Amino acid sequence: MFIREPSAVFWTFGFPIVLSLALGIAFRNKPPDPIRVAIEQADGAEAVRDALTGMKVVVLDAARARQELRTGKVAVVVVLEGQGRVYLYDETRPESRVARLAVDDRLQRAAGRVDAVPTSDRKITEPGARYVDFLLPGIIGMNVMSSGMWGIGYVIVEMRTKKLIKRMIATPMRRGEFLLSFVVMRISVLIFEIPVLLLFAYFAFGVHVRGPVTVLVGLVVLGAVAFAGLGLLVSSRAENTQTVGGLMNLVMLPMFMCSGVFFSSHNFPDAMQPVIRLLPLTALNDALRSVMNEGAGLVEVSSKVALLALWTLSSFVVALRVFRWR
Repeated sequence: MFIREPSAVFWTFGFPIVLSLALGIAFRNKPPDPIRVAIEQADGAEAVRDALTGMKVVVLDAARARQELRTGKVAVVVVLEGQGRVYLYDETRPESRVARLAVDDRLQRAAGRVDAVPTSDRKITEPGARYVDFLLPGIIGMNVMSSGMWGIGYVIVEMRTKKLIKRMIATPMRRGEFLLSFVVMRISVLIFEIPVLLLFAYFAFGVHVRGPVTVLVGLVVLGAVAFAGLGLLVSSRAENTQTVGGLMNLVMLPMFMCSGVFFSSHNFPDAMQPVIRLLPLTALNDALRSVMNEGAGLVEVSSKVALLALWTLSSFVVALRVFRWR
């Protein structure tokens, strides 16, 4: 059934590679973009512009400068007031805070400021510090969750609507074997899918697995079983595909947003962190990043493994108790 569906094959093998390629190119290692600065038109504006070499500077009237700031086309606006300077910027935007410091430093130096302590820069790139190194484990975790939830939950409900489950349980096959077959199938697909994604990331972006490969494989398998249990639980009582689709999105969307797939989960407020830390996708993503980027072993990710095992056990126990066979 899986092989005969080209769309299912693409979403399993093709989509993670396309997504990794697109985001890897978009956030590839490159020189930082020049800081965009607007200077309000006034006497001395040209001299200020000349001092800001290497930045993208425009001189505008007051209304236009504020509009450019409001729409994000510039990061900071410099207002000339007598011998002083006033910086207009949005402190909630990280690029604006950086731009304010860089512009002020450049103008202070142009005015003759001398550093009290000599400094020098030594630029380094730590292994695993690139965005693509952060991204790939998140995509693996996302794919493990999606394949487990949709590949099991949706298919089971579709079989229920077609009365296929009722026919299956009329055979000598045990009910547990019927559900176990879905789990084994998803794990089997992942065994082929994850190496393809890792090889692509290695040859396309130089992404390495710095920890034990056996631990990485074990995490993927455990994550697949955990989300298979969630897929069974979500689909255990749903009567049609529309209902299970809504339930799937209700369960998965919070984890897509909060569990650190595309950006760090630590960006959310501290009050949300205890809940985010308990999500299975957060545990899986954090463990995968620890193994791939930091070279962690089983001991270092044992707490994440324990949490995934707890989710696996609880979801299967509840799902088997409430599963509707007809």
